Amino acid sequence: MRMSDRKILARPMSRRAVLVAATASLAGASTAQAHHGWSGFDSGQVLRLNGRIAAMTFENPHGELRLTTAGGEWSIELAPPSRMAARGLSREMVAIGAEATVEGYPHRQTARLMRAERIVVAGQTIELR
Repeated sequence: MRMSDRKILARPMSRRAVLVAATASLAGASTAQAHHGWSGFDSGQVLRLNGRIAAMTFENPHGELRLTTAGGEWSIELAPPSRMAARGLSREMVAIGAEATVEGYPHRQTARLMRAERIVVAGQTIELR
């Protein structure tokens, strides 16, 4: 190794590089914590909602659907697609317009948001957790 190469390797990171690295790591940590914060759901209060599926996504990190009930529209967080498929829930079963019953926990702060524990659709009960 030449002496000039050693000077490059020994040079400390610039303030900008340190700031960019710190910001990126904090942003990633807060995003992960916000998304995976199941503690925001009240597991002491089980809800059972019946309705028609108004919208649906069947993709990672977890599926979601909007359920239109007699009391209004709810956002429902499902399991990851791989788990849903392994337990017998297909994309076709939760198609828009399908009737569904969902049991789960309401969010503590966000109105009409639920984490689903099970779904009954097409005459089948599928455990999601």
